[in-house]
Amino acid sequence: MTRLPDRSRIVRLPADPHQGERGVALVVVLLLTVALSAIGASLLLLAQTDTYTSMNYRMMSQARYGAESGALKAVNYLTQTYLTPGYAGDPLSSYNYTVSPVTYNNAPVVLSADPNKASNYPSAAVQTAFSASVQGSIASGQTVNYNAYATLISMREIQEYGASSPRVIQTWQITATGSLGGARPATVEVGSTLERQLSSAYSFGVFATKVVCGALDFGGNSVNDSYDSSAISYSGGVPVTQQSGSRVGTNGNLSVGGHAEVYGTLSTPRTGVGNCNNGAVNALTESGQADVEEGIIQLPQALTYPTPASPTPAPSTASTNWSGNTCADLGLAAPQCTGTSGNLTFDPAGGTLVFGNVNLNAGATVHLKAGIYNLNSIKLNGNSNLIIDNGPVFLNVAGVSQTTPVDLTGGSVANPSFDPTTFHVVYGGTGEVKFNGGTSTAMLLYAPNADVTVNGGGHVYGAIVGATVKDTGGAQFHYDRRGQNDFFVAGNFMMSSFTWKKY
Repeated sequence: MTRLPDRSRIVRLPADPHQGERGVALVVVLLLTVALSAIGASLLLLAQTDTYTSMNYRMMSQARYGAESGALKAVNYLTQTYLTPGYAGDPLSSYNYTVSPVTYNNAPVVLSADPNKASNYPSAAVQTAFSASVQGSIASGQTVNYNAYATLISMREIQEYGASSPRVIQTWQITATGSLGGARPATVEVGSTLERQLSSAYSFGVFATKVVCGALDFGGNSVNDSYDSSAISYSGGVPVTQQSGSRVGTNGNLSVGGHAEVYGTLSTPRTGVGNCNNGAVNALTESGQADVEEGIIQLPQALTYPTPASPTPAPSTASTNWSGNTCADLGLAAPQCTGTSGNLTFDPAGGTLVFGNVNLNAGATVHLKAGIYNLNSIKLNGNSNLIIDNGPVFLNVAGVSQTTPVDLTGGSVANPSFDPTTFHVVYGGTGEVKFNGGTSTAMLLYAPNADVTVNGGGHVYGAIVGATVKDTGGAQFHYDRRGQNDFFVAGNFMMSSFTWKKY
């Protein structure tokens, strides 16, 4: 007989509450593995992207440095080697400079070292020289090649102050390219404008070109103020001046002491105020109660004043006495010379009078009428008088073998018109220039390489350019503001714009 199991002895286990979740861990692990794999792949991709970004930036920077090198090579050639048109191999007649850009054979004038841009310039020699100078390569891990071309945007011919012949002023647009080859090439193009502006030789009442301490030196009761010779108001027979508008400048330092007053601005590329050291020239040194009323203007660079041309025809170095001689003694006749010994009047009558080393002595008086006077030197002695009857009078001084080619301290210079544009003293040498102020001393003195000393406490109406300018007796400098609108010279070269783009 079959025996049934005793159910009373069977143990029943409780039901497993997670029985339906068996295998979930595996699924979670798989999902996490997929997520981590995705994150890992993303990180790898991000790292690769950063690597490529860094590499692209590096290559772009290298290409840009190359392009900038090409632009600077073009600037160096155009400012240091290139001769502006106007000579036998490159006549101005080849150009149409009434349009912009300037054209030759009805196409823009171009100098090129870029194989993708053709040159169009009248002189083959200039084309060749530019192309050879304005291309090359830089080794910086990878070789960076560069080149450039320049387009002539504008050109004009001017008669520069103090120069014997016209001068050509140009503006160039420079386009330069830097490139790297290889599997991942980079090309950058930069553009810049090179120009040369005009400025007045008399933009300042007093300017000193040397970079030294005390290049300008005013002391005592010296005053710098201003007036306008085209609209003079008189009081007591002399112009009324304004305690403003004076402009003094130097490539070096201004030293003012005592009660000296500059009723205007100081312009200089230097910075800093205080004691000056010639090894580190600062802008301004003040002592006592001296002051520059309208502050300091920092120039972006030192100003260049071109050396005036030597007088033509050249004067002799023989002595010439304007005091004790008659017109006949000087080999002159009317209208070029009239009057008597000790009281002569000179009139170039549209030409040029040429003298050697001129002396004016013993209370004698000489009158000058409008025209050109070429001298080797001039010296006033014994209370002599030099009077400007009308103008413009140009006193062009050669200064051959003379340490002080202009010495007017022994007499007086009178220009009753108080219009300094009627009396110009022009000297290109390095000798000393000395004169006194007076009651009606009105002149424009242009001696950019000479040390200028102003003695006495008189008045000087007009403007002065010298290597240094020193006042020894409290002179009153009255800047003619009209001067800044005339008598132009070529200024410094300037890079007036800069752009770049990547290909």
